[in-house]
Amino acid sequence: MFSRIASVAGAAAIVGGAMLGITSPANAETVPGCGSHSPIGTTAHITSGGVTIGSVKQFAACGKNWAYTYVWEGFRSSHSNWEVCVSVATGSSAPYSLEGLKCISNKADNWSSGTNTLNVCTHAVGNIKWGSNHPTARTSVRC
Repeated sequence: MFSRIASVAGAAAIVGGAMLGITSPANAETVPGCGSHSPIGTTAHITSGGVTIGSVKQFAACGKNWAYTYVWEGFRSSHSNWEVCVSVATGSSAPYSLEGLKCISNKADNWSSGTNTLNVCTHAVGNIKWGSNHPTARTSVRC
């Protein structure tokens, strides 16, 4: 009887943990000078040759929009030189205007400047450049 109760309790704990994973909010990042905030819209993934090498997120924090790009460890450990760029793009269809664009070399992550674009449609755009490669990804448009 005890082992049956333990089995049921164990299964409940696993299901409960899985449910928490499904319903928990997206991880918060520390927006520069703004504290911890959760991303808005979808997270986009930068891929090269079918392998995910980075992620792009958009944030609304402290009265501004921010874009964030993270270069995944697998890429960083196999490359010695790259540039990661990120910006907030305005507009709901092309051509888009890039706002707050920032590029930095050989860093794991990069934030755009905060942009005064909360009153227009935006999405985050990020890319990772090395050699002649420059795969790009963008989040969903948020209006």
